[in-house]
Amino acid sequence: PLTTTMLSVPGAKTVRGYSFFGDSFVYVLFEDGTDLYWARSRVLEYLNQVQGRLPATAKTSLGPDATGVGWIFQYALVDRSGRNDLSQLRALQDWFLKYELKSLPDVAEVASVGGMVRQVQVQLEPNKLAAYGITYSQVRDALVAGNQEAGGSVLELAEAEYMVRARGYLKTLEDFRAVPLASRGGVPVRLGDVAVVQMGPEMRRGIAELDGEGEVAGGVVILRSGKNAQRTIEAVKTKLAELKRSLPPGVEIVTTYDRSALIGRAVENLSHKLLQEFAVVAAVCLIFLFHLRSALVAIISLPLGVLVAFLVMNHQGINANIMSLGGIAIAIGAMVDAAIVMIENAHKKLEAWKHEHGGAPTGDEHWRVITEAAVEVGPALFFSLVIITLSFVPVFTLEAQEGRMFAPLAFTKTYAMAAAAVL
Repeated sequence: PLTTTMLSVPGAKTVRGYSFFGDSFVYVLFEDGTDLYWARSRVLEYLNQVQGRLPATAKTSLGPDATGVGWIFQYALVDRSGRNDLSQLRALQDWFLKYELKSLPDVAEVASVGGMVRQVQVQLEPNKLAAYGITYSQVRDALVAGNQEAGGSVLELAEAEYMVRARGYLKTLEDFRAVPLASRGGVPVRLGDVAVVQMGPEMRRGIAELDGEGEVAGGVVILRSGKNAQRTIEAVKTKLAELKRSLPPGVEIVTTYDRSALIGRAVENLSHKLLQEFAVVAAVCLIFLFHLRSALVAIISLPLGVLVAFLVMNHQGINANIMSLGGIAIAIGAMVDAAIVMIENAHKKLEAWKHEHGGAPTGDEHWRVITEAAVEVGPALFFSLVIITLSFVPVFTLEAQEGRMFAPLAFTKTYAMAAAAVL
């Protein structure tokens, strides 16, 4: 019923279902451009409609508002002193670290991995059940009824109201063993009479192991969709450093995956390449023009154009990543062409005037020659840059994964080229 119901969700393009032992997953793929939170609200509406058609023990939940690349940070809990076992490490993760990290901005989920999840295991003995005439359903109902709280209204005493509440939660193994199941000949039959009650690990389908030294418990931090990974990772690291003081003696937090290192290396590498391109362009201008002030025109236009592109990127919310910085790297070569052509034409005009009049122009005459040189090639240079800028327009028509991948590159290159055309 889940997959068939999800087919009618507005905007849903594809619905896929996967079933495993004890779990089933339904993936609803929406049309490109659909708002994430609008889609989640629609799915929740249809989940409420189908809830009545599911088995009583089946529970549905919506996954975190993250993407497939939201895995940004992972850590492990290690106790090399041997004071805490895997179940205690997993309890620290599930009931302490997990909730503290989920309170951070832009963290969609903190998934627990590894370790042992402690549970109270009741192993029924069929022969004893048959001897006492007790069924499995009776045992289950008795455990459910004996592990809950109940309200008893209020009592008014001495002009004050006292709320009555019966606390019936089972806390120890002895509490479980003392749960009454039935009465035979006036003697109560308790759970401990027909079953073995013990503390044990929940059945698991995998393990978490660190550096070949043994099993560990840990967590995976998932980034909320569209948020800044670098800033979120820094917040996670700061929070973990604060929480270390609250851990039991001997327990360490070991970072096993940190995407900020990859992001830093990628951006740093591309930044160095941009600086190298700046240096090469500046050297070429100085060597071939052999005029420092003229070369500065071309050299200064580069960082100004890139600065304008960064300002527009910041306003539009485009992050500085490999693709967006790559667009600037592609544009640098074409950005400086117009400045070099204009400077070269100005030098040719000045040289021609010098040969014609026997000396270099001065004052207003100098600026008149420069203006004529700029007017002569300015329109052609402007439209050539505009044509190069518009050459990336087809990239904006890409959709789905291709559009999301190449759009930052096309945006930044267009902004840089447009800034160069104006300059």
